[in-house]
Amino acid sequence: MSEPTQLLKTDSLNQLTTLELAQALMERLAITPNDWHRLKSNRQARASEQAAAALVFLLKNQPEEALSRFNQASGWLDRSLSAPPCPTHGHDRSH
Repeated sequence: MSEPTQLLKTDSLNQLTTLELAQALMERLAITPNDWHRLKSNRQARASEQAAAALVFLLKNQPEEALSRFNQASGWLDRSLSAPPCPTHGHDRSH
């Protein structure tokens, strides 16, 4: 990347608040409905998504929500959490 392009990006980032940067990161790391089945058990993706959400809650002065999300991120990393089965693929035999 050329230096002028890098300077423009840095200037743009400097104009954003810390909360706006965290929200942008959370949006970037969020698992979309289209990617849900592919990434629902991906520990890195799930932990990243929860850690970014935790940062947003922390910056919004919502420590309880932040702690809950950090704990979920930790659970994905230490393997104490796993993805539940997809509710749309249940074993309801009435269909």
